[in-house]
Amino acid sequence: MVVKIVIDDKIPFIKGTLEPYADTAYLSGSECADGKADALIIRTRTKCNESTLKDTSVKFIATATIGYDHIDTAWCEANGIIWTNAPGCNSGSVCQYIGAVLATLAGRCDCRFRDMTLGVVGVGNVGSKVVRLGEALGMTVLLNDPPRARREGGNAFVSLDELLRRSDIVTVHVPLNRSGEDNTFHLFDEARLRHFRPNAILINSSRGEVTDNAALKNALKAKSLKAAVLDVWENEPDIDCELLSLLDIATPHIAGYSADGKAKGTAMSVQALSRFFDFPLTAWQPDNVPAPLQPLQFTIDGTGKTQQQCLCEAILHTYPILNDDSRLRTSPETFEKQRGTYPTRREFEAFSVQTENISSETVEHLRILGFNIIHK
Repeated sequence: MVVKIVIDDKIPFIKGTLEPYADTAYLSGSECADGKADALIIRTRTKCNESTLKDTSVKFIATATIGYDHIDTAWCEANGIIWTNAPGCNSGSVCQYIGAVLATLAGRCDCRFRDMTLGVVGVGNVGSKVVRLGEALGMTVLLNDPPRARREGGNAFVSLDELLRRSDIVTVHVPLNRSGEDNTFHLFDEARLRHFRPNAILINSSRGEVTDNAALKNALKAKSLKAAVLDVWENEPDIDCELLSLLDIATPHIAGYSADGKAKGTAMSVQALSRFFDFPLTAWQPDNVPAPLQPLQFTIDGTGKTQQQCLCEAILHTYPILNDDSRLRTSPETFEKQRGTYPTRREFEAFSVQTENISSETVEHLRILGFNIIHK
């Protein structure tokens, strides 16, 4: 029997890989769960639940994303459908996104990272890297992760209320849970937004519904928050344009869209599917990851610059985030198209830096961020 696989046509680096072993079809995300298939390789735009999968032949679902709230996992498991996601695949990409946000905000506000506290809400694959980023930038970092705090105990974590009281910048990296002890739906609602300290900044790159967008809009209008940054939105792709106008940085759900993160997600999906169907691709990796527009090798001259300025210059060389912000503000109605045609972005590890007139401490911090250092 020939295995039939339906693949989201926006998943990169995959075309031609499975064709020798299966009958493959490439469809838009909204169409992937329709028709007859034995397996699906999808993204967040494909809803997999009883209404889309009942009476189909689907046996296996791989989503090339960290999040899997678009899959009704309980229904799938009850009906014998195996599913898998790609945990951590875009953690480096989201960390780079947060680094670019911090570097941009620091330039606008003329603030010193060493005088600031970063609160990280959700310390999993992504949040753990953001913690290391904040520490490498010289920030005091607070951690909030109730499930980990219950499992691990100790003093590594603080309550959310304490984190909000003490943090200058709060960045959110939690899954979307709509019920239970760790419910994150509207985690940042009107009441919670009042707990932020004066002049605080909120960054959400997790799931749109984690932040009550209407409440956030009111908080920004009332200036009870200094600023906010959103990559994820309620009601995507039909975003609130009034809220957009109030944000300091706004992007179309692309924090995890580096070419490296996409390649990892694709590889994890192909490998998982290959284990299920016994294809000889269980160690497959894409070999056609493209280069970005900016040079992968560059020089930083630290003459007259602080360590923070050198680090921010390196980060923004890899990802000038305001380009994404400008595209969204200019054309919010093309939100989905901007995601589908997103330009190539490579993570820190793809770049090599030659340093001149820079302290050994700064060089070490560049290395901690993930940059390759070129020695003269």
